[in-house]
Amino acid sequence: MNKLTRRTARAARWGVGLSLLTFGVMFAEGRVSLRVINGVPLPEPPNSTGVFGRDLDGTPLKVALLGDSSAAGYGLDKLEETPGTLLAEGLMERTGRPVHFHDLTVVGAMASDLGAQVRQAIAERADLAVILVGANDVVHMVRPSQSRRHLVRAVSSLLDSGCAVLVGTCPDLGTIGPILPPLRHVVRAWSRRIAFEQSIYVVKAGGRTVSLADILGPEFKAHPDFLFGPDRFHPSAAGYERLANVLVPASLAALGLLDDSRATLETYLGGTAIPIAAAAAMAANRPGTELGPTPRPRGRLGRIWATAGRR
Repeated sequence: MNKLTRRTARAARWGVGLSLLTFGVMFAEGRVSLRVINGVPLPEPPNSTGVFGRDLDGTPLKVALLGDSSAAGYGLDKLEETPGTLLAEGLMERTGRPVHFHDLTVVGAMASDLGAQVRQAIAERADLAVILVGANDVVHMVRPSQSRRHLVRAVSSLLDSGCAVLVGTCPDLGTIGPILPPLRHVVRAWSRRIAFEQSIYVVKAGGRTVSLADILGPEFKAHPDFLFGPDRFHPSAAGYERLANVLVPASLAALGLLDDSRATLETYLGGTAIPIAAAAAMAANRPGTELGPTPRPRGRLGRIWATAGRR
Protein backbone atom coordinates (compact mmCIF):
# COMPACT_ATOMS: atom_id res chain seq x y z
CA MET A 1 0.00 0.00 0.00
CA ASN A 2 1.60 3.28 -1.07
CA LYS A 3 1.53 6.47 1.00
CA LEU A 4 -1.38 8.05 -0.93
CA THR A 5 -3.50 4.93 -0.49
CA ARG A 6 -2.76 4.82 3.26
CA ARG A 7 -3.72 8.49 3.64
CA THR A 8 -6.93 7.95 1.71
CA ALA A 9 -7.86 4.96 3.85
CA ARG A 10 -7.07 6.87 7.05
CA ALA A 11 -9.19 9.82 5.89
CA ALA A 12 -12.05 7.47 5.05
CA ARG A 13 -11.92 5.89 8.52
CA TRP A 14 -11.91 9.35 10.12
CA GLY A 15 -14.84 10.37 7.95
CA VAL A 16 -16.89 7.31 8.88
CA GLY A 17 -16.05 7.77 12.55
CA LEU A 18 -16.99 11.43 12.48
CA SER A 19 -20.28 10.66 10.69
CA LEU A 20 -21.16 8.01 13.26
CA LEU A 21 -20.27 10.38 16.09
CA THR A 22 -22.41 13.17 14.60
CA PHE A 23 -25.32 10.77 14.10
CA GLY A 24 -24.96 9.57 17.69
CA VAL A 25 -24.97 13.13 19.01
CA MET A 26 -28.05 14.04 16.96
CA PHE A 27 -29.85 10.86 18.01
CA ALA A 28 -29.17 11.61 21.66
CA GLU A 29 -30.25 15.23 21.20
CA GLY A 30 -33.46 14.05 19.56
CA ARG A 31 -34.30 11.84 22.52
CA VAL A 32 -33.56 14.65 24.97
CA SER A 33 -35.65 17.12 22.95
CA LEU A 34 -38.62 14.76 22.84
CA ARG A 35 -38.38 14.18 26.60
CA VAL A 36 -38.42 17.95 27.20
CA ILE A 37 -41.35 18.50 24.83
CA ASN A 38 -43.39 15.50 25.99
CA GLY A 39 -42.58 16.20 29.63
CA VAL A 40 -45.00 19.16 29.67
CA PRO A 41 -48.58 17.83 29.68
CA LEU A 42 -50.89 19.93 27.50
CA PRO A 43 -54.68 19.77 27.13
CA GLU A 44 -56.36 18.50 23.99
CA PRO A 45 -57.84 21.49 22.16
CA PRO A 46 -61.61 21.92 21.82
CA ASN A 47 -63.01 21.29 18.35
CA SER A 48 -64.04 24.49 16.54
CA THR A 49 -66.65 22.92 14.27
CA GLY A 50 -69.79 25.08 14.15
CA VAL A 51 -71.74 27.79 12.39
CA PHE A 52 -70.38 31.31 12.75
CA GLY A 53 -72.66 34.26 12.03
CA ARG A 54 -76.03 32.51 12.05
CA ASP A 55 -77.83 35.84 11.94
CA LEU A 56 -75.98 37.09 8.86
CA ASP A 57 -77.43 37.14 5.36
CA GLY A 58 -75.78 35.74 2.28
CA THR A 59 -74.77 32.32 1.06
CA PRO A 60 -72.88 30.47 3.81
CA LEU A 61 -69.22 29.70 3.24
CA LYS A 62 -68.28 26.10 3.92
CA VAL A 63 -64.72 25.90 5.21
CA ALA A 64 -62.78 22.85 6.37
CA LEU A 65 -59.56 22.91 8.39
CA LEU A 66 -57.30 19.88 7.92
CA GLY A 67 -53.95 18.93 9.36
CA ASP A 68 -52.05 18.35 12.58
CA SER A 69 -51.73 19.84 16.06
CA SER A 70 -50.71 23.26 14.73
CA ALA A 71 -54.09 23.50 12.99
CA ALA A 72 -55.97 22.03 15.93
CA GLY A 73 -54.49 24.46 18.47
CA TYR A 74 -52.85 21.80 20.64
CA GLY A 75 -52.23 23.08 24.15
CA LEU A 76 -55.24 25.42 24.23
CA ASP A 77 -58.30 24.84 26.40
CA LYS A 78 -60.43 27.80 25.28
CA LEU A 79 -62.52 27.48 22.13
CA GLU A 80 -62.20 31.16 21.26
CA GLU A 81 -58.40 30.89 21.12
CA THR A 82 -58.17 28.00 18.65
CA PRO A 83 -56.91 28.67 15.10
CA GLY A 84 -60.15 27.24 13.72
CA THR A 85 -62.36 29.66 15.64
CA LEU A 86 -60.13 32.62 14.81
CA LEU A 87 -60.07 31.68 11.12
CA ALA A 88 -63.83 31.14 10.95
CA GLU A 89 -64.61 34.39 12.73
CA GLY A 90 -62.10 36.28 10.60
CA LEU A 91 -63.74 35.01 7.40
CA MET A 92 -67.18 35.78 8.78
CA GLU A 93 -66.17 39.32 9.70
CA ARG A 94 -64.50 40.01 6.37
CA THR A 95 -67.24 38.61 4.12
CA GLY A 96 -70.32 39.41 6.19
CA ARG A 97 -71.54 35.89 5.46
CA PRO A 98 -72.21 32.91 7.71
CA VAL A 99 -69.37 30.38 7.88
CA HIS A 100 -70.08 26.67 8.26
CA PHE A 101 -66.77 25.55 9.72
CA HIS A 102 -65.55 21.95 9.95
CA ASP A 103 -62.54 21.27 12.17
CA LEU A 104 -61.20 17.96 10.84
CA THR A 105 -57.72 18.21 12.37
CA VAL A 106 -55.97 15.33 14.12
CA VAL A 107 -53.17 15.90 16.64
CA GLY A 108 -50.07 14.05 15.47
CA ALA A 109 -51.20 13.76 11.84
CA MET A 110 -48.68 13.51 9.03
CA ALA A 111 -49.22 14.10 5.32
CA SER A 112 -49.89 10.38 4.89
CA ASP A 113 -52.85 10.69 7.31
CA LEU A 114 -54.76 13.31 5.30
CA GLY A 115 -56.92 10.82 3.38
CA ALA A 116 -59.68 10.49 5.98
CA GLN A 117 -59.79 14.25 6.58
CA VAL A 118 -60.03 14.89 2.82
CA ARG A 119 -62.93 12.47 2.47
CA GLN A 120 -64.78 14.27 5.27
CA ALA A 121 -64.17 17.68 3.69
CA ILE A 122 -65.48 16.43 0.34
CA ALA A 123 -68.52 14.89 2.04
CA GLU A 124 -69.27 18.28 3.62
CA ARG A 125 -68.95 19.94 0.17
CA ALA A 126 -66.47 22.47 1.48
CA ASP A 127 -65.85 25.61 -0.57
CA LEU A 128 -62.36 25.92 0.91
CA ALA A 129 -59.98 23.51 2.60
CA VAL A 130 -57.11 24.95 4.65
CA ILE A 131 -54.32 22.42 5.28
CA LEU A 132 -51.50 22.70 7.83
CA VAL A 133 -49.22 19.66 7.80
CA GLY A 134 -45.54 18.77 7.65
CA ALA A 135 -44.10 19.29 11.13
CA ASN A 136 -44.67 15.67 12.14
CA ASP A 137 -43.14 14.52 8.87
CA VAL A 138 -39.97 16.36 9.94
CA VAL A 139 -40.09 14.83 13.43
CA HIS A 140 -40.42 11.33 11.91
CA MET A 141 -37.81 12.13 9.22
CA VAL A 142 -40.16 11.34 6.33
CA ARG A 143 -38.49 12.03 3.01
CA PRO A 144 -39.64 15.40 1.62
CA SER A 145 -40.58 13.85 -1.73
CA GLN A 146 -42.71 11.22 0.02
CA SER A 147 -44.41 13.81 2.26
CA ARG A 148 -45.11 15.98 -0.78
CA ARG A 149 -46.69 13.13 -2.75
CA HIS A 150 -49.20 12.45 0.03
CA LEU A 151 -50.06 16.16 0.27
CA VAL A 152 -50.46 16.61 -3.49
CA ARG A 153 -52.75 13.58 -3.62
CA ALA A 154 -54.94 15.20 -0.96
CA VAL A 155 -54.90 18.58 -2.71
CA SER A 156 -55.78 17.04 -6.08
CA SER A 157 -58.73 15.14 -4.60
CA LEU A 158 -60.09 18.32 -3.02
CA LEU A 159 -59.66 20.36 -6.20
CA ASP A 160 -61.38 17.67 -8.26
CA SER A 161 -64.39 17.98 -5.95
CA GLY A 162 -64.61 21.72 -6.67
CA CYS A 163 -63.04 22.81 -3.36
CA ALA A 164 -60.45 25.60 -3.28
CA VAL A 165 -57.29 24.70 -1.34
CA LEU A 166 -54.87 26.73 0.78
CA VAL A 167 -51.79 25.04 2.25
CA GLY A 168 -49.81 26.66 5.04
CA THR A 169 -46.39 25.18 4.32
CA CYS A 170 -44.23 23.44 6.91
CA PRO A 171 -43.03 25.79 9.68
CA ASP A 172 -39.35 26.20 10.52
CA LEU A 173 -38.71 23.71 13.33
CA GLY A 174 -35.25 25.19 13.71
CA THR A 175 -36.87 27.85 15.90
CA ILE A 176 -37.84 25.23 18.50
CA GLY A 177 -35.90 25.93 21.69
CA PRO A 178 -35.43 22.36 23.00
CA ILE A 179 -33.82 21.29 19.70
CA LEU A 180 -30.09 22.04 19.94
CA PRO A 181 -27.29 22.17 17.34
CA PRO A 182 -26.27 20.22 15.33
CA LEU A 183 -29.72 18.62 15.23
CA ARG A 184 -31.31 22.07 14.93
CA HIS A 185 -29.50 22.68 11.63
CA VAL A 186 -30.65 19.34 10.24
CA VAL A 187 -34.24 19.94 11.35
CA ARG A 188 -34.23 23.43 9.85
CA ALA A 189 -32.94 22.15 6.53
CA TRP A 190 -35.49 19.30 6.56
CA SER A 191 -38.34 21.70 7.35
CA ARG A 192 -37.28 24.05 4.57
CA ARG A 193 -37.01 21.22 2.07
CA ILE A 194 -40.51 19.95 2.86
CA ALA A 195 -41.90 23.50 2.66
CA PHE A 196 -40.16 24.00 -0.69
CA GLU A 197 -41.61 20.78 -2.11
CA GLN A 198 -45.07 21.72 -0.78
CA SER A 199 -44.92 25.18 -2.36
CA ILE A 200 -43.84 24.00 -5.79
CA TYR A 201 -46.10 20.99 -6.20
CA VAL A 202 -49.26 22.32 -4.53
CA VAL A 203 -49.22 25.33 -6.86
CA LYS A 204 -48.56 23.03 -9.82
CA ALA A 205 -51.61 21.00 -8.80
CA GLY A 206 -53.75 24.16 -8.77
CA GLY A 207 -53.79 24.99 -5.06
CA ARG A 208 -52.50 28.01 -3.17
CA THR A 209 -49.78 28.17 -0.52
CA VAL A 210 -48.65 30.59 2.17
CA SER A 211 -45.14 30.26 3.60
CA LEU A 212 -45.40 29.98 7.38
CA ALA A 213 -41.63 29.63 7.78
CA ASP A 214 -40.93 32.91 5.98
CA ILE A 215 -43.76 34.90 7.58
CA LEU A 216 -43.89 33.54 11.13
CA GLY A 217 -40.41 32.03 11.59
CA PRO A 218 -38.56 35.29 12.34
CA GLU A 219 -41.25 36.41 14.82
CA PHE A 220 -41.25 33.10 16.67
CA LYS A 221 -37.47 33.14 16.81
CA ALA A 222 -37.40 36.73 18.11
CA HIS A 223 -40.16 36.26 20.73
CA PRO A 224 -40.09 32.58 21.80
CA ASP A 225 -41.35 33.24 25.34
CA PHE A 226 -44.40 35.06 23.98
CA LEU A 227 -45.28 32.99 20.91
CA PHE A 228 -44.43 29.46 22.13
CA GLY A 229 -46.44 27.51 24.70
CA PRO A 230 -45.20 25.76 27.86
CA ASP A 231 -43.66 22.83 25.96
CA ARG A 232 -41.69 25.30 23.77
CA PHE A 233 -42.76 23.30 20.71
CA HIS A 234 -46.38 24.22 20.09
CA PRO A 235 -47.47 27.88 19.84
CA SER A 236 -49.02 29.81 22.70
CA ALA A 237 -52.46 31.41 22.37
CA ALA A 238 -50.71 34.51 20.96
CA GLY A 239 -48.77 32.32 18.52
CA TYR A 240 -51.94 30.64 17.26
CA GLU A 241 -53.56 34.06 16.83
CA ARG A 242 -50.64 35.17 14.69
CA LEU A 243 -51.10 32.03 12.60
CA ALA A 244 -54.80 32.77 12.10
CA ASN A 245 -54.01 36.37 11.11
CA VAL A 246 -51.85 35.02 8.29
CA LEU A 247 -54.46 32.49 7.16
CA VAL A 248 -57.44 34.87 6.91
CA PRO A 249 -56.28 37.03 3.95
CA ALA A 250 -54.72 34.03 2.21
CA SER A 251 -58.02 32.15 2.56
CA LEU A 252 -59.97 35.07 1.12
CA ALA A 253 -57.59 35.12 -1.85
CA ALA A 254 -57.99 31.36 -2.34
CA LEU A 255 -61.75 31.88 -2.45
CA GLY A 256 -61.36 34.67 -5.00
CA LEU A 257 -62.66 37.28 -2.55
CA LEU A 258 -59.43 39.27 -2.23
CA ASP A 259 -56.90 40.15 -4.93
CA ASP A 260 -53.37 38.78 -4.65
CA SER A 261 -51.59 42.08 -4.01
CA ARG A 262 -53.89 43.04 -1.16
CA ALA A 263 -53.79 39.53 0.30
CA THR A 264 -49.99 39.60 0.33
CA LEU A 265 -49.92 43.04 1.95
CA GLU A 266 -52.36 42.03 4.68
CA THR A 267 -50.62 38.71 5.26
CA TYR A 268 -47.27 40.36 5.93
CA LEU A 269 -48.44 43.55 7.64
CA GLY A 270 -51.42 42.25 9.60
CA GLY A 271 -53.97 44.55 8.00
CA THR A 272 -56.88 42.18 8.54
CA ALA A 273 -59.39 42.59 11.37
CA ILE A 274 -58.25 40.65 14.43
CA PRO A 275 -59.37 40.36 18.07
CA ILE A 276 -58.43 43.52 19.91
CA ALA A 277 -56.44 41.60 22.55
CA ALA A 278 -54.29 40.09 19.81
CA ALA A 279 -53.92 43.52 18.17
CA ALA A 280 -52.76 45.03 21.46
CA ALA A 281 -50.23 42.23 21.96
CA MET A 282 -48.96 42.76 18.42
CA ALA A 283 -48.60 46.49 18.98
CA ALA A 284 -46.68 45.93 22.20
CA ASN A 285 -44.17 43.66 20.49
CA ARG A 286 -43.83 45.28 17.04
CA PRO A 287 -42.59 48.89 16.94
CA GLY A 288 -44.49 51.03 14.45
CA THR A 289 -47.73 49.06 14.67
CA GLU A 290 -50.88 51.16 14.49
CA LEU A 291 -54.30 50.03 15.70
CA GLY A 292 -57.66 51.23 14.47
CA PRO A 293 -61.32 50.43 15.15
CA THR A 294 -63.45 48.41 12.77
CA PRO A 295 -67.18 49.00 12.25
CA ARG A 296 -67.80 45.28 11.96
CA PRO A 297 -70.13 43.69 14.53
CA ARG A 298 -68.95 41.47 17.30
CA GLY A 299 -68.25 37.87 16.39
CA ARG A 300 -70.19 34.84 17.56
CA LEU A 301 -68.15 34.70 20.76
CA GLY A 302 -68.61 38.38 21.60
CA ARG A 303 -65.17 39.51 20.45
CA ILE A 304 -64.31 43.15 19.84
CA TRP A 305 -62.28 43.50 16.65
CA ALA A 306 -59.58 45.94 15.55
CA THR A 307 -57.33 46.50 12.56
CA ALA A 308 -53.55 46.57 12.81
CA GLY A 309 -50.96 47.84 10.35
CA ARG A 310 -47.39 49.11 10.29
CA ARG A 311 -45.80 52.30 9.05
